Amino acid sequence: MTQGPRDDRWYFKLMAPNTKGDKFAWLDPTSIYINQAAFQDLLSDLLADLEGIEFDVVGGLDAMGFVLGAAIAARRDVGFLPIRKAGKLCVDTDRVSFTNYSGRTQDMEMRLPAFGEGTRVLLVDQWIETGGTMEGAIALIERQKGSVSGLVAIAMEDTARASELRKRFPTITAIQPGTHWQEECNAQTLSSFDTYAPSLAFPTS
Repeated sequence: MTQGPRDDRWYFKLMAPNTKGDKFAWLDPTSIYINQAAFQDLLSDLLADLEGIEFDVVGGLDAMGFVLGAAIAARRDVGFLPIRKAGKLCVDTDRVSFTNYSGRTQDMEMRLPAFGEGTRVLLVDQWIETGGTMEGAIALIERQKGSVSGLVAIAMEDTARASELRKRFPTITAIQPGTHWQEECNAQTLSSFDTYAPSLAFPTS
């Protein structure tokens, strides 16, 4: 796929529809990451909107928030903090329970201590639907006396819980509120699904 103008968010058309049923998220943004032009434009758009938001470290949520969060950290020349699903870390941890987008209760954890008091953390996940996972990460940061500088995701659906997060924190999403993409996101379908083909995202030499 040929790169389009910066403001048209052309890379959304690479996102794949769910083919496995309602136990999975309704779309898969990872095809953006494998396409170099798409990934770089996504990062550039997010970083442009992050202008003026100061942070000392990026916290990425397990698992796909690792990809986006680490890339943002590298672009901004700051460190990266993985916030893990429970039971993965071999050091002392703090743990919190949350309800994810599918309604299941899960635990996530963060190394203890992870940073000094007052550290400003930008939290990044791939998608925010109900907001439960992000609220769990916020709790972990604040319990260690860090401050949440803002939230970043490819998209945030207009749920009541997610809207509260927008009120509490600067929130940057590639799919921007008030756009047709946001309307389609809220409906959990994209018009681009009609013409989606995996080969659109294939890397080219």
